[in-house]
Amino acid sequence: MAADKFRIIKKAAEQGDAIAQYQQGLIYRMGLDVPKNKAKAVRWYRLAAEQGHAAAQSGLGSMYRQGDGVPKDDAEALRWYRLA
Repeated sequence: MAADKFRIIKKAAEQGDAIAQYQQGLIYRMGLDVPKNKAKAVRWYRLAAEQGHAAAQSGLGSMYRQGDGVPKDDAEALRWYRLA
């Protein structure tokens, strides 16, 4: 990913844009031109998910289901999946 594109997404995410927050979560979860960082992925997914972003809710549910960056928690995973 181009550095300029990353900066634009990051700025929008920091300003509360749910789509950009979800994209930040993907970037950190997959390690797209940055080192993988599950904690940052969870943080960004959660910010977007709390604004009702369905893909972020599903992604967060997946992370809880797998114990990926958070303690494995099937009940929390189900809660996020249902919201999605």
